[in-house]
Amino acid sequence: MKVIVFSGTTEGRRLSAALAKLGAKVTVCVATEYGAEEQGGIPGVTVHTGRMEPDAMARLMQGMDLCIDATHPYAEAATANIRRAADLAHLPCKRLLRPASPLPPGSLTAPDAPAAAALLQNTEGNILLTTGAKELAAFSGLGVQRLYPRVLPSAQSLGACEAAGIPHRNVIAMQGPFSTELNVALLRQFRIRYLVTKDGGPQGGFAEKAEAVRRTGTVLVVIRRPADSGETEEEILQFCKGLIP
Repeated sequence: MKVIVFSGTTEGRRLSAALAKLGAKVTVCVATEYGAEEQGGIPGVTVHTGRMEPDAMARLMQGMDLCIDATHPYAEAATANIRRAADLAHLPCKRLLRPASPLPPGSLTAPDAPAAAALLQNTEGNILLTTGAKELAAFSGLGVQRLYPRVLPSAQSLGACEAAGIPHRNVIAMQGPFSTELNVALLRQFRIRYLVTKDGGPQGGFAEKAEAVRRTGTVLVVIRRPADSGETEEEILQFCKGLIP
């Protein structure tokens, strides 16, 4: 059985490793070198690095038996392209979804980054941004001096911080996962009043952020997930087991 997995997530890596262990030939597609670093090194798994349009995806899907979309819950454009490519290649496609997280009492929610920034427009106090470097521009109007983005320690992420005008002393360049204790320490160290996040589920450290917020009295601002449908990691694995001789 040949499977192509569009990944870059923890559960995508686990699923790819499990399928390879069962004897499937697995090709994992990731957009960046960072993703390749995270997904590489699994016996029986070939990693393809680089962003692709649907036509290129469809060509890579030729000869495969199944496509699995294990991209991030917020990767709307990637999911749309993968579904389009699977249709072009006439390949069945499964969408792997993380379970959503319960929100702590007092949380604020917004449909996207600009709406989250609007919620904070007339507030005071420092803001910890854990939504990724791509979202920084949406918050720059709040005043860059109060913004503390936690981003990956990569040249691309640091460049995005500079482009947004974030003071160097405010940039927290770290790779997770982050414990509750570390989150608490950062919230206290930088006197954070608001923590902006996405619901990354257990794999994205959402519970640790929520507990840190509870301990420190920080306000949690959650960018809601886009509407989606799919199956759990275990459901997709069991489906694949039925296809592997």
